[in-house]
Amino acid sequence: MGEEEDEEEEVCKVVLLGESGVGKTCIISRFINNTFEEGLMSTNGASYASKISTFPEYENRTIKFEIWDTAGQEKYRALNQIFYKDASICILVYDVTSMISFKALQDYWCQQVKEQAPKNVVFGLAGNKCDLIEKEEVSEEMARNLAKEMNAIFETTSAAKNIGVEQLFHNVGCKYIDPNYKTNEDSTSDVKQRKLSEKKIKKNIKLDDKNNKDVNKKKKCC
Repeated sequence: MGEEEDEEEEVCKVVLLGESGVGKTCIISRFINNTFEEGLMSTNGASYASKISTFPEYENRTIKFEIWDTAGQEKYRALNQIFYKDASICILVYDVTSMISFKALQDYWCQQVKEQAPKNVVFGLAGNKCDLIEKEEVSEEMARNLAKEMNAIFETTSAAKNIGVEQLFHNVGCKYIDPNYKTNEDSTSDVKQRKLSEKKIKKNIKLDDKNNKDVNKKKKCC
């Protein structure tokens, strides 16, 4: 019985690429184990993990994601080519608080995978650390333009807050199964709504602080 299940299991090689420190390892950890560990060391070389996912919308088709986490440091770039040359899915990751990490995708990583990866590779683009709103340097509009240029699945993610990670892998998996798969353009509307909510909260906190200070001043006067 076990052997039959193994034979039916479809294997899909996934490679995460991007600069060091953007959170590739954290995204994988969140997806595989639903855990987040702050302050993880940068990956040296590459590391491997796997997870089996089922897709109800495609007759419960089952895929085993074999996920490779690659190092972002420049000295490992030649080594990384080995991993994405035969990849089925390439997920390009940048840090929304780092324009440098996004420019690196535009200037280096995108071109490399276009030239070296298989022609039918599925591209994903992940804007990680989307919970750090106040430090954001890369707008969603910029990212969506790059995703359109790459014909990539785009998702804003936060491994720390568990935002968008599961959806990212689900969507690239759907496109791997069905090349014509399109995501809902409003897939990040929840993130936008969260940003608006947090801005309101911060505004209210400032108003409360001001009111408290005014009250304290009045008490002192009395």
